[in-house]
Amino acid sequence: MATYADVLQYLSSLDYPAEKDDVVREAEREGAPPDVLKALRALPPVDYANGTEVARSARIETAPEVDATQRNLQAREPHTRVSQHLRRI
Repeated sequence: MATYADVLQYLSSLDYPAEKDDVVREAEREGAPPDVLKALRALPPVDYANGTEVARSARIETAPEVDATQRNLQAREPHTRVSQHLRRI
């Protein structure tokens, strides 16, 4: 599975703003692996301001080292940093 770092690595020399086709073409030129190309080909056809915007739009897992079970457990834990007006008093 492609990661943010993978996507950004193959787009490091791309000039922004860039269209989807430019992003895919640059990744192909840089020799991106199939999983990165697949993620980039699924991008919405809009102009991208920078690499981070591309990676976010590609719906790439931000932390692939965290499995689904751990992610679900974290979601169930109570959040300790909640605004004062949202806490039960």
